[in-house]
Amino acid sequence: MLDAGAFSSGLLTGLREGVEAALIVSIILAYLARTGNIRHAPRIWTGVAVAVGLSLVLGAGIYVSIGELPSPWEQLFEGITLLAAAGVVTWMLFWMRRQAAAVGGQLRAAVDRALTEGGAFGLAVLAFTAVVREGVETALFLVGQATAASRSADGGAPSVVAGALIGLLLATAIGYGLYRGSRRINLSAFFRWTGIGLIVIAAGLLSQAAHEFIEIGLIPFGTQTAFDISAILPHDRGLGQFLRALIGYSSTPEVTTLVVHLAYLVGVLALYLRPVTPHGPRPAQATAGTAGIPEGPESAELARP
Repeated sequence: MLDAGAFSSGLLTGLREGVEAALIVSIILAYLARTGNIRHAPRIWTGVAVAVGLSLVLGAGIYVSIGELPSPWEQLFEGITLLAAAGVVTWMLFWMRRQAAAVGGQLRAAVDRALTEGGAFGLAVLAFTAVVREGVETALFLVGQATAASRSADGGAPSVVAGALIGLLLATAIGYGLYRGSRRINLSAFFRWTGIGLIVIAAGLLSQAAHEFIEIGLIPFGTQTAFDISAILPHDRGLGQFLRALIGYSSTPEVTTLVVHLAYLVGVLALYLRPVTPHGPRPAQATAGTAGIPEGPESAELARP
C-alpha cells in the first residue's frame, strides 16, 4: 500500500528536478529545429537515455548498499546519505537560482560548438552532460527520501519511487509543452514554490541524519527528548506518519535534531527568498522569462526562480 507522505515527497522531487532536465532538453531541441539541424535529435535522446540510465544505476546501487550493511555502519551510511542528499539539493537550488537566466544562451552556444567541432557525437555528449547532473542529484535526493521513508512506513521507499516516476512523467509533458511553445506555465512561480517545498523536505532529511548519528553515539550532546506530543500526534500512524514521510516530522525529537531542523529551515528559507542579483549579463532573449514561457520554442529560456 502506498504511503501518502512518501508518495507526495517523491512526486515533488520528480516534478521539480524533471522539469529542470526537460527545460534543458527542450532548449537544445528547439535550437536544433530553429537552425535546421533537427535531424540530429536522435543523438540528443541517446545522450539523455545514457544519463538517465546512469542515474538509475547509481541511485539503486546506493540504496541497496545501505540495506546490506551491519549496525552501526548502516546507520552511519544512512546518516551520510541523508546529509549528502540535503546538501546536494540545497546547492542545486541556489545554483539554479543564480544561473537560470543565462542557461538558455549557454546551451545554444554549446550546441553551436558541438555542431562545429564534434558533430553528432558532440551533441550526444552535450545532452548527456546537461542531464546527468540533474539525474545524479535527483537520484541522490530520492535515495535520501526513500531511506527516511522506509523507516517510517512499510511501503515508504516504493511510494517515493512511485511518486517520483509520476512527477517525472508530468515533467516530461511540461517539457513537451515548452518545446511546442506553450505559454501557460509561469516558471518563475513554479520554481519558487517547488524550491520552498524541497527546502522543507531537505530540512527533514537533515534532522533525520542527525538522529542517525545520535543513535550510534557520533553526536553525544543534545540527545535528550525536547518534547513528547505522541499522545496528540504520534509519528508512527495517521497524519503524523504522513508528515514524518513528507517532512521528517517527529513527535519525540531530540534537542539536537530539533535545533538542526529549525536552523536549516529558517536560515535556508531566508536566503532562498532574498531578491536575486543577476549573475552576469542576461541574454537579450531572457527578458520575458519571469512572465512565463518566452516567445516561441526556439527562444525557450529558463525563467529565473
